[in-house]
Amino acid sequence: MPRLRSPRSSRRPAWPDEARPDLSPSRTAVLTSPALRLLSIGNRELDAAGISDPDLRASYERCRQLNAEYGRTYFLATTLLPPHKRPAVHALYAFARYADEIVDDVTANATVAERQQHLHEWGITFLADLEAGSSKDPVCAAVVDTAVRWNVPGEYFEAFLEAMAADLTVTEYSTYSDLEHYMYGSAAVIGLEMLPVLGVSALSLAREPAMALGYAFQLANFIRDVGEDLDRGRLYLPLEDLARFDLTRSDLEQRTVDQRFRRLLAFQIARVRRLDLTARPGIGLLDRSSQPCVDAARRLYCGIVDAVEAIDYQVFDQRATVPTRRRLAVALPAWTRAVRARREHRPSAR
Repeated sequence: MPRLRSPRSSRRPAWPDEARPDLSPSRTAVLTSPALRLLSIGNRELDAAGISDPDLRASYERCRQLNAEYGRTYFLATTLLPPHKRPAVHALYAFARYADEIVDDVTANATVAERQQHLHEWGITFLADLEAGSSKDPVCAAVVDTAVRWNVPGEYFEAFLEAMAADLTVTEYSTYSDLEHYMYGSAAVIGLEMLPVLGVSALSLAREPAMALGYAFQLANFIRDVGEDLDRGRLYLPLEDLARFDLTRSDLEQRTVDQRFRRLLAFQIARVRRLDLTARPGIGLLDRSSQPCVDAARRLYCGIVDAVEAIDYQVFDQRATVPTRRRLAVALPAWTRAVRARREHRPSAR
């Protein structure tokens, strides 16, 4: 596997409000009544995407179940896409989730060395399958098919795996430049992977906004999850920014919310909002049928920092979540726009 690069926080991909998944086949095979309804919808999506192979359909369905159960906001945004695009998004989500589970596999009491070896071996196998164009892995089969079907460059998966590996050894970042290097692999490449699926009129112009949106999502998570990341021995706020406000890592480990800490988070929140502004023009470069999904995701994920402000930066004792009323205020108009866009432009299944 290529050299594994510098990565990200508690390694949740940059998607909020997610629980840790049980990825075992027995767990994802259990279908409740709501899951049966999801299966019916999933079958229609796979039909729309032109995916007929039974094994591939099973792999895509497992990815969809993971997204539905553990990526609530992300799954909600995905439903705004045309049906034929959704399976690919579910697969890309599941790939990131699976790698995240390996890195933070504390339930199995795996040592860091064991997790490094597991990630390394799994990554080598995945990249070999990607090169071959197919996989027998129950999750990666859909991921490889997505990469082939939508021409997603393999280098993005390599960068993501490098970022995940860094989370096992890197515990802090001295500068924002260092953190940004990590976030390229942990978050920006996710946006870049999505571009072929979403459809874009000018790829060269869309790259920077897509990366900025990934950075914004990731940094918003870091702000919200300072305490959780410290519990894992990691700090994703640059040390140079702590020093700017007369803080040290030891100060943050005391879990004290004073004016210095509030100013630190306010500084990071302003950075998220600047990244958001950089990202917004890129939405207009996407296929019209994809724009409502991405704009809704942008509003919801960047809304995390508004929630942090609403709890007066008390991120050590409270979890900043986007209120349901805001989710609905974003999702319902986006749904209307998505339906209108699909009626105006109905692309053929790939």
